[in-house]
Amino acid sequence: MFMISLHYKKSLEEVERHLEAHIDYLDRYYRSGHFLCSGRKQPRTGGVILMRAADREEAERIIAEDPFYTHEVADYEVIEFLPSKFAPGLEAMFQAGMGHES
Repeated sequence: MFMISLHYKKSLEEVERHLEAHIDYLDRYYRSGHFLCSGRKQPRTGGVILMRAADREEAERIIAEDPFYTHEVADYEVIEFLPSKFAPGLEAMFQAGMGHES
């Protein structure tokens, strides 16, 4: 499991120029089962993505497809973690061996 923390390094006007393409990117990886949740930071300085990936290499490959990445709109921090406790009803989200094909 990976938490991706994005921090905008360009103006919000520049972020907005790439937002539609970024949303398309998010939708593609929600459909594939890689992305579990995402959203803006408050205040709006970036965003967060909770991602399932087989390993760090796959997570970084997926990040490299983000228009915010390719247009150098944001910096990315990749945090790998192993969920050991979670709310009832979220078992399927946190199953081990969650690698997916794109």
